[in-house]
Amino acid sequence: MSISPGISCPVSPKEYFAAELRKYRKQAGLSQKELADLIGWSTSLVSMVELGHRKAPREMAQKIDEVLKLDSALTDLWDLLNHVGNHLPDWFRPWIEVEREAETLRNWEPLVVPGLLQTRDYAEAMLRGEPRIAPEHLEERLSARMDRQNILNRTNPPMLWAVLDEGILLRPVGGSGVMAAQVRHLAEVGERPDVAIQILPIEARATTGLSGGFAIAQTRRGVINTAYIDSAGTGQVIDRPDEVAALALRYETIRVEALSQRESLKLIKETIKQWT
Repeated sequence: MSISPGISCPVSPKEYFAAELRKYRKQAGLSQKELADLIGWSTSLVSMVELGHRKAPREMAQKIDEVLKLDSALTDLWDLLNHVGNHLPDWFRPWIEVEREAETLRNWEPLVVPGLLQTRDYAEAMLRGEPRIAPEHLEERLSARMDRQNILNRTNPPMLWAVLDEGILLRPVGGSGVMAAQVRHLAEVGERPDVAIQILPIEARATTGLSGGFAIAQTRRGVINTAYIDSAGTGQVIDRPDEVAALALRYETIRVEALSQRESLKLIKETIKQWT
């Protein structure tokens, strides 16, 4: 089994990890026994993990990353699936995998700060606003949201291009203190060489994109092939070329109306003063 971003049926964390392990092993041209010998674990355990019958120890994931020179690909996936995977909706899990493998992410957001750029307090305020969320589930959901941001702290993170509507900077989420910290975080992250934030000013009067946010992922093969469309209460991961291409065109139509990166950072920094 291979992980397809377009799958519609739920896949367990063990099955996700099994598919990725098998993919990396085959890419390295190794049999299960050869991989087992290299990492110092039994062939039977490697086989059971690949079949989804056993949960891989974290140390095993670390050793495979080391032997196959995968940076921290399997370890990151292990952490994600075992710590937060059970607290993410089934329909969102495929996008987590896409984010992890992407070389470039393009994000348009008309209403709120994108999850990859949220502070913890902002994310908590967002989650507390959801109807009927149980207190015991709040921390789990919050950790799941924040752990997604680990991809931006890797040795080789994806390039993130984010276009945000100016209204996001002005909409009070969680109070003045929360907003001041969130806008300041955007200003700081926006200075990173692997993050580019542009603001679509209200005065642009652009209507393209007002129907909802979305993200587009480009793999290391240089192909834009997967997108995530956000909507109230759910979302959709798509990999149909014509639909992804249509979203890519929509993204560029929005971006061309946005302020430059330098002007956007200036506006973000000016907005901090409004919240403090």
